Amino acid sequence: MQATRSLLIHRKRSTAIAAAVFLIPVFFFITIFIIYPIINSFWLSLHEWNGISTDRPFTGLDNWKTLVGDVIFYKSFLNNIIIVILSIAIQLPIAMALAFLLDTGGKKLNLLKMIYFLPMLMSSVAVGFLFKYTYDPQFGLVSAVSALFGGDGMVDLLGNPKVAIYAVITVICWQYIPFYMVYFLAAFSSLPEEIYEASIIDGASYGQYFWKVALPCMRGTVKSAAVLSLVGSLKYFDLIYVMTQGGPNSATELMATYMYKNAFQTMQMGYGSTIASGMFIVITLISLLTLKALNGKEEA
Repeated sequence: MQATRSLLIHRKRSTAIAAAVFLIPVFFFITIFIIYPIINSFWLSLHEWNGISTDRPFTGLDNWKTLVGDVIFYKSFLNNIIIVILSIAIQLPIAMALAFLLDTGGKKLNLLKMIYFLPMLMSSVAVGFLFKYTYDPQFGLVSAVSALFGGDGMVDLLGNPKVAIYAVITVICWQYIPFYMVYFLAAFSSLPEEIYEASIIDGASYGQYFWKVALPCMRGTVKSAAVLSLVGSLKYFDLIYVMTQGGPNSATELMATYMYKNAFQTMQMGYGSTIASGMFIVITLISLLTLKALNGKEEA
């Protein structure tokens, strides 16, 4: 009995040592590249700094007081929320429908899988430039189609503050729907074949199988996809910066683009760090509240 206990203790100790050997490098890189930058951003937010000078006057909470009264920051936050809502409302249902179509279609739709996934293979910068020229009021495809159907041929979607954000969201959805399509397609493929066969034998239609069998089994996958879309939309940057740089008149300004402009264009690194820290707080709180709401709903 004593020998068995000693052996268990030895195994636990060996397992702990092996785990430490593998985890210490990971914790090291996480500390260097994630934890330290976050702490440093909060520290820089308490200073006035241009990003170059060695002089960093301590200003306390002055930058945070400015952020609280910053109208453009609130506008950029609202734009982020619009992207969050429309991304989840548009991307996930369309991706789910495409995934279900491709899953039930079998191998004969493999070509469509490749075609649908092509937008995801392009970088966001390339997609931004592509649609920037597509939306060009003089030479773009949208204006050409408008002229073809009797319009004036000068459709300036990105220059119109009322519709610019929705024009950009259309591009975001076009690029990211394939990602969630593959995500849901993997979930459909992981469902046991016996469940599908039993549903069909019992007389269920494809629609009934989807709503009453497949979708409830994929509740966790849908929740994860919603959280991914939410977090990604709150920190979105590259495509919008390439297409509009936050214009016109801050109509497409996001928290990330506003942070970049303050930190690297106007060289207000202290205030840019404050915006970045504010983004971190906002994204963390919204993500935690969303997870709590989804988990609470699932338990209910």
